Amino acid sequence: MQEPKKSHLLAAKRILRYVQGTIDFGILFPKGKGEIEEKLVAYSDSDWCGDKSDRKSTARYIFFYGGAPISWSSSKEPVVALSSCEAEYIAASEAACQAVWLDALMKELQVEHLNKVKLLVDNKSAIDLAKHTTVHGRSKHIDKDGAKGGPTETRFHYLREQVSKEKLEIEHCGTEIQFADILTKALKL
Repeated sequence: MQEPKKSHLLAAKRILRYVQGTIDFGILFPKGKGEIEEKLVAYSDSDWCGDKSDRKSTARYIFFYGGAPISWSSSKEPVVALSSCEAEYIAASEAACQAVWLDALMKELQVEHLNKVKLLVDNKSAIDLAKHTTVHGRSKHIDKDGAKGGPTETRFHYLREQVSKEKLEIEHCGTEIQFADILTKALKL
């Protein structure tokens, strides 16, 4: 750089502090086949109304195989969620789509994974919504047509369908072990 400014130095220091604070982070793959836990495990999370400009939530998920992350995503939800339950349900629905795709990919590649895909969510109401097919007061608006004649929001019930077909197992996990949470929060340095 020909004319470095104070802001450039501050940015460089911030990056170095981040690297120093995360020096022990990494993705580890076990050496032997016997050490790999042959399970496909997913975590999904959402930051309800996280975007202050349009109040849309951000859905995140991360998939692990053998204890190592293999797929992850962070994207703005297509609709404004009216509750944290709905935001988490939408995020889990997006993770369900990825779970079905990863399951098919692993079968095609002849990679074994035991049992069905396990999806861990930190919102018990969203889990109840996925496990029970009755319309709840907190979900009836999900079944209505989207705004301006758009697609119906029943597509989010794909999660419920995968759970009822037993292709996906959904369980509660505490917020303290919610790995997808790192994808919903900005880094504080």
